[in-house]
Amino acid sequence: SASSLVVKALKEPERDRKKTKNVKHEGNIPLKDIIDISRTMRERSMAKELSGTCKEILGTCQSVGCTVDGKHPHDIIEGIDDGSIEIPSK
Repeated sequence: SASSLVVKALKEPERDRKKTKNVKHEGNIPLKDIIDISRTMRERSMAKELSGTCKEILGTCQSVGCTVDGKHPHDIIEGIDDGSIEIPSK
């Protein structure tokens, strides 16, 4: 799923899911990794374009609690919407 790919991209150490609950994942993911995750999830996404899938993954980053390129994920979503951040078409 998208959240497991985001947590893998954070490169956090393995943890026992039965013992530790409600973990806040702190870390930073480069936008390039978000685009790679979006390409992986592309066929399962309902979005028309890759930029829509990227926004879905950025929403997952927001719920996981990590940052993207040192910024809050929602700021990057707004950058994609207004055209200041370019996402490749494929």
